[in-house]
Amino acid sequence: MATVELRFSAQPEHVRTARLVAAAVARRAGVDEAVLDEVRLAVGEACSRAVGLHRSNDVMTPIRVVLTEEEKTFSIEVGDEVPGAGVAAADAVGVPGARAAAPAEDFDDADGEDEMGLAVIRGLVDDVEVSAGEDGGTIRMSWPVSSADVLS
Repeated sequence: MATVELRFSAQPEHVRTARLVAAAVARRAGVDEAVLDEVRLAVGEACSRAVGLHRSNDVMTPIRVVLTEEEKTFSIEVGDEVPGAGVAAADAVGVPGARAAAPAEDFDDADGEDEMGLAVIRGLVDDVEVSAGEDGGTIRMSWPVSSADVLS
């Protein structure tokens, strides 16, 4: 299992770099060429969401992106460290705007934008898990990879 970890400060201009790295690693992992645009867009949405949460809550820690190549799947986790979301992971899975459980005054980003970003990600990626807790939130996305046997 090969893993690439990327950390970047919560600046919107770094989202493009995360997208480019994700697409390059996905291509190398064997993700179908036709799906690479979806990977780029989904990572861009997830990273933009994390940047927005960090900036609106004055969190200075970096955004974390973990790209993992496994035997049959390629996965990407985008994590933020916005504390106090107060949502159990089981409640967050499959729920757009899962951070709505936190007091509204704690989050300056509009719930509509948050829900829209998650809806876009869910439209692009079949396998998505959203979790949030006191240590922050994670969006985990995965795609199948082509095996070398199939390509021969």
